[in-house]
Amino acid sequence: MAQYIRLLRESPNFTLLWLAQVVSLTGDWFNTIVLSAMVADFSGGSGLAISLFLMARFLPPLVVSPFTGVIVDRFDRKLILVYSNVIRTGIVLMFLLATGPDLLWLIYLLTIMQFTLSALFEPGQSAIIPSLIRRSDLVIANTLVSITWSVMLALGAIIGGVVAAFFGASIALVIGASTFAVAGYLIARIQVPPEAETRSDLEAGAVQPTGSFGEGLRYLARNKMAAAALLVKGGGSVGNVDTLMTVFATQVFILGTDGQLSLGIMYSSFGIGAILGPVLLNRINDGSIGRMRRLVVIGFVLGTIGWIVLGAAGSLAILSLALLIRAMGGSANWTYSTVIIQKSVDDRYLGRVFALDLAFFQLVTVVSTIAHGVLIDALGVDYLGVISYGTAVVSLIPLVLWMAVVPRMERREAARTTAPV
Repeated sequence: MAQYIRLLRESPNFTLLWLAQVVSLTGDWFNTIVLSAMVADFSGGSGLAISLFLMARFLPPLVVSPFTGVIVDRFDRKLILVYSNVIRTGIVLMFLLATGPDLLWLIYLLTIMQFTLSALFEPGQSAIIPSLIRRSDLVIANTLVSITWSVMLALGAIIGGVVAAFFGASIALVIGASTFAVAGYLIARIQVPPEAETRSDLEAGAVQPTGSFGEGLRYLARNKMAAAALLVKGGGSVGNVDTLMTVFATQVFILGTDGQLSLGIMYSSFGIGAILGPVLLNRINDGSIGRMRRLVVIGFVLGTIGWIVLGAAGSLAILSLALLIRAMGGSANWTYSTVIIQKSVDDRYLGRVFALDLAFFQLVTVVSTIAHGVLIDALGVDYLGVISYGTAVVSLIPLVLWMAVVPRMERREAARTTAPV
């Protein structure tokens, strides 16, 4: 705890970014609980309808990433973060217009708009962090960002479920909208220091970067270890849990109006696991890229175990435990892959690399979400356990790939380093 307090005390600009995250994530999870329950209610509990709602959240980053990464690298990153929050304030308020099943399409449309802006905000936030802190603090800073996401998931989800259950969806949505406005104000106060001289792997006489998307792809082609890090977030998203969580909450373990309270409990359990993952693994993390690549293996294993326990869940308590275990692995891998990218990628390419990182994550998430929705509608709620076990098997694929590819690349990397000049 002391190292996080030190970081916040010594880095006031990062502190403002962190506070903005705290505020906006609180409202974000209010919205997630309310809108998930609304879609389930308006659609009569259709698994495909829920999957389409989740796809409306996950698909925009996949589609717009070639543009968002270029924007983040070409323009003022702070202003991008501010404007993203201001516009999202208005979009979330418009959810109040969705008052019945005939307006389900409006929820989908506004969700697409909101997460298109999120696709700009997320790589912008990850890319600006190295400009606000010392390089030696990257692991601590990104762990704090991950922990904060997790804490606000745990608190925001349960509070959102309670507020929605007792005060209604409209109040929860207004609270969610106001948090984006406050977050935008906090980020506007950040003073980004003059850019330090960035790392560069460009060969002598090479053409200087122009900021194009294709150039970002060529950069990754030259830096295969940095490219390999893009496998981590996407690999950890195999079998995205949101669809199953919503179905479990609204059709199996129903607490509160339309399952809003049980969904809040599930998200809270997921959030607690996401806190524990990087915090516990950091005890054996020395901050080196090599060590974090090894810790990613543990993260993948925890994710698979979580799916196995989920398949055996016969109660809300066991289900919550499964979500906690899976979140431990996913959160640790998200944190370490982010730091690996920040430490190994030239600052001029960070926006494009993080946009691609997010795009692959969303691609796997979209495919998983659609697959789960179709399977639930085809097999029925009674087969949720079978679906979970099947997902556990599929989740072994990124683990095997990571264990096969990374050591081979590291040996080649070491060979180049020790080769005589």
